Amino acid sequence: MSTPVAWTPPSWEQIVTEHSGRVFRLAYRLTGNRHDAEDLTQDVFVRVFRSLSSYTPGTFEGWLHRITTNLFLDGARRRQRIRFDALSDEAAARLRSGERGPAQIIDDAALDPDVQSALDSLAPEYRVAVVLCDIEGLTYEEIAATLDVKLGTVRSRIHRGRAQLRMALEHRKPRAAEQDRAIPAGV
Repeated sequence: MSTPVAWTPPSWEQIVTEHSGRVFRLAYRLTGNRHDAEDLTQDVFVRVFRSLSSYTPGTFEGWLHRITTNLFLDGARRRQRIRFDALSDEAAARLRSGERGPAQIIDDAALDPDVQSALDSLAPEYRVAVVLCDIEGLTYEEIAATLDVKLGTVRSRIHRGRAQLRMALEHRKPRAAEQDRAIPAGV
C-alpha cells in the first residue's frame, strides 16, 4: 500500500497573486467602496496567513469566500469601524502607479452607481447572499456552505434581497408605452 501524500500549501506569494483580484472584487461588492474593500481584503489575507496551516484541502476559493463574507458580516454586526471618505478621483490619480492593480481592474468593471447604491442599502445578510449568487455566480448550495446556513435561509435571503433591489431601482423602470403614444380621439 502506498502512503497518502501530504498536502503542501502554496507559497504566500502564489496565494496573493492568484487570489487577490477575486477577493478584492468580492470585498468591493460587499462594502461598496474602495477603501473598505482594501481593508477587508487585507484582513482576509491576514486571516489566511494565520489559518493556512490548519486549512483542510478542499475548495480553496470557497474557503476564501467564506473568510471574506464572515469578516464582512462580523464588521457589519459590530458597526464599530471608522468611516473614511474616499479620495477624490484627482487625488487618487496622482497616487496611482503605472501598474493596474486589483482596484483599477474593479473600477473598470464597476457596477452602475444606482445598482451599487441599491446593493449598499441592503442588510448585510441579504447583500452577501445576492452578491455571491448574482455577481459571483455561486450556486445556492455553495452559498449555504460558505455562510454556514441552511439552503432555505439562502433562498429566503436572495428572494428578499432581490425584492428590495427591485424596489430601490423602481425609478429605472421603463414608463408605460401607452402614456407616451396617446392618440387623439378625433383621429
